[in-house]
Amino acid sequence: MLLACLTWFATSFSAYASGAKLPEPEVKIDVLYRPFLCHRKTKLGDMLLVHYEGFLESNGTMFHSSRILGDKHPVWFTLGIREVIKGWDRGLQNMCVGEKRKLTIPPTLGYGKEGKGKIPPESTLIFDIELMEIRNGPRSHESFQEMDLNDDWKLSKEEVKEYLRKEFERHGYPANSTHHEVMVEDIFKKEDEDNDGFISAREFTYKHDEL
Repeated sequence: MLLACLTWFATSFSAYASGAKLPEPEVKIDVLYRPFLCHRKTKLGDMLLVHYEGFLESNGTMFHSSRILGDKHPVWFTLGIREVIKGWDRGLQNMCVGEKRKLTIPPTLGYGKEGKGKIPPESTLIFDIELMEIRNGPRSHESFQEMDLNDDWKLSKEEVKEYLRKEFERHGYPANSTHHEVMVEDIFKKEDEDNDGFISAREFTYKHDEL
């Protein structure tokens, strides 16, 4: 351990003295459990449902748990778009449903110099995370294919309206045709760049925010 520390210090000091930019610390990933069957792995842009416990490395204090605090439900987020700390975006890639990981996250990839709530500034964090579900993200190629009901590589207003109806119902909200039509008109006003009455795969993948 001492030799490793001395080697790291010598390398870092050399880089500093030469004016080079120091490499950003990495997330330490320990796989606690991986299922035998893995039909899909997480990638940037996916929506993930996770349960997690967070601890301070300095003293082992738990600062949050999705299982025992708050509403005790797992949490959804989209991987790779900074909805969560950088350490999660990096440490939860290529993960299988049912897999459990322990992430050790340095301050620069966590809450940094400011800290947050119960987390003091410059804290190294440890998270135990279990992946419960993966869904296609809002800008993914897979999501476009799900919405493109006639496989013509473009979205009509009727296809977008049908998607909104299904999403409202899936989340327990009653369908509202008038409201959906207003939403569709607003979406097309923003995203139909060439004003041809359709949202192309390119327009959807690279531009779209609402869906």
